[in-house]
Parts: sequence; C-alpha cells; structure tokens
Amino acid sequence: MITPSEASTFTQTLCETAPVIPVLVVEDPTTAAPLAKALVAGGLPVLEVTLRTAAALSVIREMAQVPGAIVGAGTVLTPEDARNARAAGAQFAVSPGATDALLDACEAIDLPILPGAATATEAMALLARGYTVQKFFPAEAIGGAKALKSLAGPLPQILFCPTGGISAKNAPDYLSLPNVRCVGGSWVAPADLVANGEWEAIRDLASAAAKLR
Repeated sequence: MITPSEASTFTQTLCETAPVIPVLVVEDPTTAAPLAKALVAGGLPVLEVTLRTAAALSVIREMAQVPGAIVGAGTVLTPEDARNARAAGAQFAVSPGATDALLDACEAIDLPILPGAATATEAMALLARGYTVQKFFPAEAIGGAKALKSLAGPLPQILFCPTGGISAKNAPDYLSLPNVRCVGGSWVAPADLVANGEWEAIRDLASAAAKLR
C-alpha cells in the first residue's frame, strides 16, 4: 500500500525527470515499442498512455519493456481502470480529476497517482488528503498559466503538471512558474507521424521538448 505522501514523492520525481510528459493516444500496439524508443531517445522517458483506446493496455505492456521508459496510464477514472493499468505494467496513473474510490484503489494496489484538480477547492481537498503533486486540467480552458500563477500565492505547497491545450509554444509560460515542474502534451507524438512510422521526426520533437526547461 502506498500513502498519498509517498505517491506525491514519486510523481514529483517523475515531473522532475523531464519538462514534458508525452500524452499518448495509441490505436495500434505494433507502434508502441518504436514510439517509446523514439521518445526515450529524444530525452522524454516518462510516458503517459491514455486509456482512451481498445489497445491502451496492450500498448502499456509493450512500452513497459522498452529500456529507460517509465510508463504510466492516463485517463484512469475508476478502480477497475487502476487495477487493469497496474496489471499491464503501468508504474503510475494520471486522472483528470479524483474520487475517493479511485484514490483508495490506487493506494491499495501501490500505484502512485497524479490526481487532477481544476479549482482551488479541488486542489485543497487533494492537499488535505496528502497529495502535494497534482495535475491541472484542462489547463488552457480554465485560465492557463495565469490561473496557475494565481494559485501559487495561497497554495505554494502544491506542485502541478498542467495538461490540456499545452503546446511547444505555450509550454515555456507554464514551466517558468514556481509551482510547475513539468507539463503534459501530445504535440511530441502527432498521430500522422506515428501512423507513418516517422520515428526520427518524433525523436527530434522529443529532443526539442526536453530542452524547454
């Protein structure tokens, strides 16, 4: 069993590993290993595979075998999602929000979670439980870097990984904030490049992203 404090320590380390966590929606498991290898080679070893496709758990299994890859499951909404992700080899979970049932399940199966918050009230509720590292989602839609900067004043003890509308263009605005350790984004693995197997191009995008901080 993992405590909220231990989970936060783990997720903070993840966020400090690289400035960008690729948010991956993968349809074809055969692309999983070469995609992970390209991203790791580019300097982005922490990978979030969203549970939005039928192939997601298979993709996690494949990516978990890639040397240097730290693979987690995104869009984890239910205890069942958490258990399935853990069984597939996920080392962490990411959720757009948080429920007691989901947090209980992740803690029980020793799965560190990056729980989502969109308001000060949600962030405070997670903080009260012991989660000091949180996802800020959907970042751009709820005020972007300005909103996060405002939260840093009254809640300096919370660190955030903003996702939702993050791009190479606006990522530096977030990364410059004292309460942001990394961002999550999909721009480093565009669907067309993945479909066409353009792994060198993806590696180059990852390399550029890795230099953002």
